[in-house]
Amino acid sequence: MKIKVQNADYADVIKKAKGINSRPHKQWWILKVLVALLSKGDFKETDFSYSEEGMNALQKNEPCLILMNHSSFIDLKIAFRVFRDRRFSIVCTSDGFIGKNFLMKKLGCIPTQKFVPDVQLVRSMIFSAHVLKQSILMYPEASYSFDGTATDLPETLGKFIQVLGIPVVMVKTEGAFTRDPLYNNLQLRKVPVSAKVKYLLSPEDLKRKTTLELNDILKKEFTFDNWKWQQENSILVKEPFRADLLNRVLYKCPACKTEGSMEGKGIFITCKSCEKKYELLETGFLKAVDGETEFPHVPDWYKWERENVRKEITEGKYNLDVDVEICMLVDTKCIYKVGEGHLVHNRDGFHLTGCNGKLDYFQKPLASYSLYSDYFWYERGDMICIGNMKVLYYCFPKNSGDIVAKTRLAQEEIYKLEKMKA
Repeated sequence: MKIKVQNADYADVIKKAKGINSRPHKQWWILKVLVALLSKGDFKETDFSYSEEGMNALQKNEPCLILMNHSSFIDLKIAFRVFRDRRFSIVCTSDGFIGKNFLMKKLGCIPTQKFVPDVQLVRSMIFSAHVLKQSILMYPEASYSFDGTATDLPETLGKFIQVLGIPVVMVKTEGAFTRDPLYNNLQLRKVPVSAKVKYLLSPEDLKRKTTLELNDILKKEFTFDNWKWQQENSILVKEPFRADLLNRVLYKCPACKTEGSMEGKGIFITCKSCEKKYELLETGFLKAVDGETEFPHVPDWYKWERENVRKEITEGKYNLDVDVEICMLVDTKCIYKVGEGHLVHNRDGFHLTGCNGKLDYFQKPLASYSLYSDYFWYERGDMICIGNMKVLYYCFPKNSGDIVAKTRLAQEEIYKLEKMKA
């Protein structure tokens, strides 16, 4: 899927930055039917099935908050299948509205900026549940998982579900990540996909439990490991491209400690610096072709990278400093390509400059607990996004290697460290 892009001058684009209207609309049934028809092929290929737990507690016309883990694009199709008899709003990233604003609104989508505080979104969700009387689908992780495990949830989630005051339903998918991991450039694998649908919290539970207790419950539900699921269920991924671009996630060699030298190609990931090679087995385990296998489990390798990033930050050594191509989002007409610039990230936050001296944007380290970053974003390239409610800056690093995952890890760790100081 591609996105509409238009060349423009930064000075002209910034004048348009007024924010995007997020008022929800009633979901059109005809569009639900259309999505169902378009999803049939995917469900047949994946032998999709789902199970329910406690869902008889939810009344037919009772609005609920549907919380779902986010692994790949099939997640949305699953939601339409599971809740085919229920109207629901969908909390959706604002760039999904580009060039199709009317259609997205009639599909029930509510635009929001990822990892940007959004008071209007809360109002819109309350309006959807209590005025439109329809349910709400939300992916609280906000972005796809990089390593196949759960990402942090916002600290405000427990308080928000109390304010919303409607039943909470959890949908957890299995196989969606394994079929289409983000790093693999949309190359689909032949694996089964299923979902578990669970009535999690009643309105009475939300009144009785503390915010801390609710956050603990949500964190437990959003604990998963897709690689472990594959291994424990003997799911074989036989595709010869299964390790293609795995270097986007595993960017640091555990043998020689070099960053940016990894290359994922075919069924192998290889360090071009020390030439150590690992095979990604059909079972989901990693195995060194020669010598020690430092991390047979992909999430353990990624966790080790996180620990290294945190160490760099605490020692004052972490500093991202790259040239970037800059695009902007200020409305739903298109993405505006405004030129080139420079992006710096360290413990002081993000600093983006460019567009012949016209752009100078600074974002504090506590502005967000995580980072909107993506691989192969709308088929344009790997991307880092920063900004606020009025404008988003999409930064595409130039000739800088695999830095997207490290930058997200760094922002998450900087936020934690700065939060401890606050």
